[in-house]
Amino acid sequence: MKHLSFLRKSNIIYSITAICIAMWLLSCTSVKIQTSKDPVDYVNPYMGNISHLLVPTFPTIHLPNSMLRVYPERRDFTGDVLEGLPIVVTSHRGSSAFNLSPFYESKKGLRPVVAYSYDKEKITPYSYSVYLDEEGISVEYGLSHQSAIYELSFEKEEAVKVALNSRMGELTWDGTAFSGFQMIENNTKVYLYLLPEQMPENVSLLEKGALVSNTTANGRNACLIMSYPKGTKNLTLRYGISFIDATQAKKNMERELTYNDLAFLLKTGRTIWNDALNKIQISGGMEEDNTVFYTSLYRTYERPVCISEDGRYYSAFDGTVHEDGGRPFYTDDWIWDSYRAHHPLRILIDPEREQDILNSFVLMAEQMEHFWMPTFPEITGDSRRMNSNHGVASVLDANRKGLTNFDLEKAYLAAKGAIMEKTLAPWSGKPAGELDHFYKEHGYIPALRDGEEETIPEVHGFERRQPVAVTLGTSYDQWCLAQLAKDLGLSEDHAYFTEASFNYRNLYNKETGFFHPKDKKGEFIQPFDYRYSGGMGARGYYGENNGWIYRWDVQHNIPDLIDLMGGKEAFVHNLDEMFATPLGKGKPEFYSQIPDHTGNVGQFSMANEPSLHIPYLYNYAGEPWKTQKRIRTLIHQWFRDDLMGVPGDEDGGGMSSFIVFSQMGFYPVTPGSPEYSIGSPFFDNARIELGNGKIFEIEAINNIPENKYIQSATLNGKPLDKPFIHHDEIMKGGKLVFEMGDKANRNWGI
Repeated sequence: MKHLSFLRKSNIIYSITAICIAMWLLSCTSVKIQTSKDPVDYVNPYMGNISHLLVPTFPTIHLPNSMLRVYPERRDFTGDVLEGLPIVVTSHRGSSAFNLSPFYESKKGLRPVVAYSYDKEKITPYSYSVYLDEEGISVEYGLSHQSAIYELSFEKEEAVKVALNSRMGELTWDGTAFSGFQMIENNTKVYLYLLPEQMPENVSLLEKGALVSNTTANGRNACLIMSYPKGTKNLTLRYGISFIDATQAKKNMERELTYNDLAFLLKTGRTIWNDALNKIQISGGMEEDNTVFYTSLYRTYERPVCISEDGRYYSAFDGTVHEDGGRPFYTDDWIWDSYRAHHPLRILIDPEREQDILNSFVLMAEQMEHFWMPTFPEITGDSRRMNSNHGVASVLDANRKGLTNFDLEKAYLAAKGAIMEKTLAPWSGKPAGELDHFYKEHGYIPALRDGEEETIPEVHGFERRQPVAVTLGTSYDQWCLAQLAKDLGLSEDHAYFTEASFNYRNLYNKETGFFHPKDKKGEFIQPFDYRYSGGMGARGYYGENNGWIYRWDVQHNIPDLIDLMGGKEAFVHNLDEMFATPLGKGKPEFYSQIPDHTGNVGQFSMANEPSLHIPYLYNYAGEPWKTQKRIRTLIHQWFRDDLMGVPGDEDGGGMSSFIVFSQMGFYPVTPGSPEYSIGSPFFDNARIELGNGKIFEIEAINNIPENKYIQSATLNGKPLDKPFIHHDEIMKGGKLVFEMGDKANRNWGI
């Protein structure tokens, strides 16, 4: 017995030792944790909810590309209070159009929106729950595409009240339900129809802090309050929204909620999200990489949104309700951010939706005063923000990758009009003027010298001319026009725009190797510092980023950029120099001038879209191992599963698409070209469900964090010796296999 006891003790000690060793191994960076999670379980909506400097990410509850979106109203994650419960957010980064505020009758100081202390908040892509701790109220929420359900639970034995507020609009109680609207911008209204399952004892108007016997409220903070008796424990509120009218909001609610309860919405929402996220299936990655990947993929579905409602949609581009002809209409797409990777990602995994989006762009152009491709189409119309007119790149990219279900000729004419007839001045929708005539004659946007007064009316007072950014961006847009003209058989246009696509050369300073602003006389602005010159956001010369970033803004002709810099060796040296050059000022001073230029590695900024293609440029100069190193390092440095895990403005999918592509192992450096640049895969296996019914797989053998370098590659069993892959090769389906190692194979891909 003593012998058996000794054996038992030995086994226990052995088991404990084994557990300790296993726990130690799990703490090592090279160990991968395999779980049985669904893709939606990896999504962390809180990732990036505290910004490094400017705008945080938003933990948005919505279904993929759907009209109804909500998120808690607070400054960022550290916001100490919730400003009511949201009903609908009408645009990315927008505030809630309506608010719901439950409280007890004993609460003092009635307000249209209650500020809540809160706890136990949980957000998934399809659900929201929170405990309003000081009030003693529990909240559960689930949503569909155009409607949602709130369930409220009350702990106290008191009479209950619920405030319904429109920030600027009208609300009416008809004895059964609430209806109303909020005015947003540009004469656009969002309508609400809200049905309480438990009828209130009465409904009153909140006016100047007091309850008034009235069932209609209008104006600023229009607010009606439902009253329920003591002993009320649970309330269920169903609602629908619309951009057409309140009657349509009711129809949307009835269509989606009549036979469905909250549990059904949550189950259905989970299924819809898993179906969307499963279009790219990953395995064999680090746990944090899996979370970063699926959180990023979730964010690519936030925008644009489908606003078709029973075959109709309201267009703020002409203020009219249209029949959609059986084809959904999409808006809320910031093209300056999304053309780079967001649109190309949809071409791979959701081509039907991408064609509907491009068709919507053409319809917008037809509906506006001028037949010009939109730049920042939103719910409230085109806001014409940022610089350049990059919708043409998404049109060309789709066309070159085989998407045909939109009117290419109309799209070309709309894009041409936006570039040739609309002013090139940033943040302006005015017709072409003096600045544009100068560009057409001289091939660049002229810069003002320090202290020189702006006299051109179409130039925005704060955004300024951004002459280098606009010249480079327009050169790329005109290259896109040239390619489309060629495909359409427009030989004169093709020749004209091909020549114009080289206009970036007009600002290249051979002595410094940078794109350098010139005045109207053709003289370079001197003295000049590529880090700081240009004032706030470097807008006097560049735009949000400095000269080091715009040094690489020739996406459409990288071989020529290499030649301008004196060859591949000099090109690589200049890339290395960018990552090694310090800020040159203290962070407070640097970021107070260039707040968008965060996520720094030297002068490189991981935080803004013009930088996204830069790490891949080593591939074009015979040093693909440096791209592999940079991509792995940059993503692990700046994109993490934590509250500050996004380095800059994420822009509703614009930056997240870069993560999705890069973690799979490739990236579209030049939208409009059907070629992808290869980086370094993060997962043992990535399986892409292509929109044509086929599957493309990427396998990484010996894939652990240390093994970031490609040793060899095969495509469908044949050696792949270049760091590029063609779109057609992917769309045929098949398998790309990488052999990975911990030291660079400098001979692969050169």
